Amino acid sequence: MALCGVFSTPNLPNLQVLRNSSIVGLKRNRSLWQPTSSIRAKPVKFRCSSSLKPSSSDVEEIDEDVGNGSSVSVDDGSAHVKQFMWSDFKILDRVSIGHGGRADELVFEAIVQVPDSPLFNQGVVLRKLNTTRAQKRGRRAIEVLKKLVRRRLLYHSYSMQVHGYISNTLSDDPYSFTLVHGCHGSFSIRHWLQQSDWLPTLEATLALDEESFRRVGDDTTGGPAVSRQLRLIRILMRDILIGVNYLHSHGLAHTELRLENVHISPVDRHIKVGILGNAADFYGDGASTSSAYSTMDRRQMMIAFDMRCVGFMMAKMILQELMDPLIFAKLKSFLAKGNDPSSLREFFVTTLNTNSESGNTGVQILDRNWGAGWHLLSSLIATRPSKRISCLDALKHPFLCGPRWRVAPSMDIIRWGLGSTAVKISEEYIYRMPQRQRLAHFIGLMEMLNPYPKPNYWLDLLPGRWRLLYSTGKHIGLTLRQPSTRALIGNVHLTITQASEAANNTSLSFTSDIGFTAITTKDWPHNKTGATGKLQTLSQFRLVAGKRLYLKEEKKNIGKFSMGEPDAEEGLAEKLETQKWKKVVPFKKFPSSLPVAKLVSGEIEVTMSMNDRIESPENVIGEVRKQIPQEMFDLSKLVCGTYIDGRLLVLRCVNGSALLFTRSSFNDKCM
Repeated sequence: MALCGVFSTPNLPNLQVLRNSSIVGLKRNRSLWQPTSSIRAKPVKFRCSSSLKPSSSDVEEIDEDVGNGSSVSVDDGSAHVKQFMWSDFKILDRVSIGHGGRADELVFEAIVQVPDSPLFNQGVVLRKLNTTRAQKRGRRAIEVLKKLVRRRLLYHSYSMQVHGYISNTLSDDPYSFTLVHGCHGSFSIRHWLQQSDWLPTLEATLALDEESFRRVGDDTTGGPAVSRQLRLIRILMRDILIGVNYLHSHGLAHTELRLENVHISPVDRHIKVGILGNAADFYGDGASTSSAYSTMDRRQMMIAFDMRCVGFMMAKMILQELMDPLIFAKLKSFLAKGNDPSSLREFFVTTLNTNSESGNTGVQILDRNWGAGWHLLSSLIATRPSKRISCLDALKHPFLCGPRWRVAPSMDIIRWGLGSTAVKISEEYIYRMPQRQRLAHFIGLMEMLNPYPKPNYWLDLLPGRWRLLYSTGKHIGLTLRQPSTRALIGNVHLTITQASEAANNTSLSFTSDIGFTAITTKDWPHNKTGATGKLQTLSQFRLVAGKRLYLKEEKKNIGKFSMGEPDAEEGLAEKLETQKWKKVVPFKKFPSSLPVAKLVSGEIEVTMSMNDRIESPENVIGEVRKQIPQEMFDLSKLVCGTYIDGRLLVLRCVNGSALLFTRSSFNDKCM
């Protein structure tokens, strides 16, 4: 039993705790543990009532009160819940909070001493509940056991097994209620992740072998740390989702899914999702009148809340930097400001410390399988509760299915994979002809599968800040040239705002921000310091419906571009005619035109600001213009939008080239 501490209460003055790496000594007042009755353990049955009122807003935490005035009465027998006495146990000199103890609880271990009990000589955990609220949690756990007892095998596999309770008489201690539940002999997941060598230790504790990996569709063992951690995450996440789905299928929401409440049992190698003391019924006695339930019923809201908690657990298990409360607070702030969770990768890459001990292992795991991990994470913590993925759909997600399992991806996952691959190639910054052709090919496929072709959808998705990733018409940044005036390009952003919130208003304001550093010395400084500046272009646009034509004679009129884009269109047409793509594309043959969002530009205003004084600013502007796509300097050359979703944007220019953007948060600063 690996233990790490104790929660004590003010009414236990004679407890002294001595901590070491595995056990905690306890000097207890013997009079405190005297049995309250001379009757042997007897089966009882509880009748409980609860009128839980969940909060109206979808926040991270839920009030731990499971009901208003919930009560438990003992009136008839049940074989599954027993009333014990203190004399039935041998109290051990070990205390543990690995089972999620609180300030109003005292958690310690004991051995059952009743010869005719099926638990004879087995270790259990006694959870002494010292407040009214804590006692409600204990009685609620017993009530949940009654409801789930029909499928005891799953209950015992995915929840801490509740054996019964110890309840003092009113004359002895009216505020005493002790829950008796299973002792799984292990840390919570949070405690595991806080260990320096958690990965090999947890693998050894769970005795992972080839059979364990086959259960998640993998056919290999060992390998680099990224592959090993990915297999372990799949095992843990699938167990958590199966346990949560078990509760949901029985009309219960967990409401307290956190890493410290979830335990790993080395005995049966299953995840235990707690003692369910705060589990809430989907269909309570009292109907909620909150406005949050006007468009979604109580059941959907509770399931959505649990799935959001599972998403936070997944994020912390993979991106362990989120175990830091300050970084996790940044994530919650990012979501609270209304940012789309589909842009989480952009947020994490710019927020996480790449020099941390874990490096970028978590980002690599989520990037596997064409970014499937980011898709699952964004689906779990989606802003709208109705958009969050269910347990069953999450279990069928490609991220949680190994290579041996053939999963038919949805159209949404196909689009996500195309976009993630394009982003990954652009980040490698290797723009030889094969990479250019692949990028143009993926962008063309994304345009064919654009989920929002109508302009009214674009009015909802366009506003925000977008960072330029790639241009099919121009190599961005420095080349092999030897310019007389040197400039280092930073981030290039396109900020789009709506002129007014009127329903029929299609006017948009486009602002291009180009951050750069002018090198004033003759040679390049080692730290690349210089005079920083920003070039800003502002223009007004009107959004209307339009079409993009795919005509063979366009090749004669336009000619070949430097990036080989007409050739990419030919390859795209051949690709879409294959049997594999015919199953997913929404048309039978290569179309002659596709609907797009046409951009009608207005006047342009250009400004430049420098933090330091330089001799020839006109030469700096000229060099910046050579290194960036001309369309970011002259916004009037943007003619239409061909693809948009929550994280990626593709705009076509007057010469036919494409600009690929990724959504960035509003608080990012240009370099």
